[in-house]
Amino acid sequence: MSHAPPSSAPARRLILASQSPARLGLLRQAGLAPEVIVSGVDEDALTAPAPADLARVLAEAKAAAVAARPEAAGALVVGCDSVLELDGQAFGKPADAEEAVARWTSMRGRAGVLHTGQCVIDTADGALASETASTTVRFGTPSDAEIAAYVASGEPLRVAGAFTLDGRSAPFVDGIEGNAGTVIGLSLPLLRTLLARVGTGITDLWA
Repeated sequence: MSHAPPSSAPARRLILASQSPARLGLLRQAGLAPEVIVSGVDEDALTAPAPADLARVLAEAKAAAVAARPEAAGALVVGCDSVLELDGQAFGKPADAEEAVARWTSMRGRAGVLHTGQCVIDTADGALASETASTTVRFGTPSDAEIAAYVASGEPLRVAGAFTLDGRSAPFVDGIEGNAGTVIGLSLPLLRTLLARVGTGITDLWA
């Protein structure tokens, strides 16, 4: 009597509700193969009492906007958003070059906290889990000329906090206390925790 080999269930679809190439890169490096659907959420329209809460609220809004679309049916949706907390204020992407210069002038030689809110929604049953990961960032002391050159590159205008850990501003960051992925845009340990809360093991999503 022959036995048919057990059939393995197909991997769940994973959707990243973000256009961030850094977040997509982190997921791919971790063995995942997400689709990308940009949420289109107006970040300026949402508020929260504290920077860490704002990061989570934005992540929830982005995940919910994508989860509601027909093309996301049956998938796991991951929403993320990052804000930098300095002096109790939340800072996202600078509006223009002038603001980016002012931001770096105030940040240098100091420490801030980068909050990345993350939300996972299982569109199959509506289960939702969200939380914020936070990492302290110690900024170096770039000169006025270095700040001007960095802002002229255009990079700080595209990222929360006007800096990246894996780009041109890396030489201007002295160190961090916490998970590096949080600063880049997505905490993989937190993602694993949130997936587990909605009943999915992260290894089940390996491509």
